[in-house]
Amino acid sequence: MLTIQSVNQMKKVSFVQHFGGVFEHSLWVAEQAVRDRPFHSVKSLYEKMASIVQESAVSDQLALLRNHPNLGAKIKMTDASVKEQTGAGLTSLTKNEFDQFSMLNEAYTKKFAFPFIIAVRGKTKEDIYRQMELRLQNDKDTEFDIALNEVFNIAYFRITDIVTEEEPSKCLH
Repeated sequence: MLTIQSVNQMKKVSFVQHFGGVFEHSLWVAEQAVRDRPFHSVKSLYEKMASIVQESAVSDQLALLRNHPNLGAKIKMTDASVKEQTGAGLTSLTKNEFDQFSMLNEAYTKKFAFPFIIAVRGKTKEDIYRQMELRLQNDKDTEFDIALNEVFNIAYFRITDIVTEEEPSKCLH
């Protein structure tokens, strides 16, 4: 795990390599954030990256949403997505569960023009399925805002998996 101090000292290329996947397949966020170093905390790094997305054009936000994989899909995903979906049980769905998720994913994408997005950490596949059903009832503007907030939650989890505030403890003998 990196410290915030080491993040502030990274070369641009290394920073983008470490943080380019925080927002799914959207290196542009890390490429812009690196210019605003030094960061004083993990929270300030997260807030800078989130503000870059919030201040971007709606078309860029929509592209970012569309970069997320369908939950439970058997497609190539980023390592972070695989880990997150595995933790929620979405990579070991039964055939019936897979068919149900596929049907909801298709209906959701047809209605909103981007995949269903939820920060799956700490959730079960049953929790996620219920949320899919509920959120399908939303209007497009409401769901766009909810999906973007879920992207921010995912980004926060990913950043805190990469970097810590603390210096590694030194063992005294």
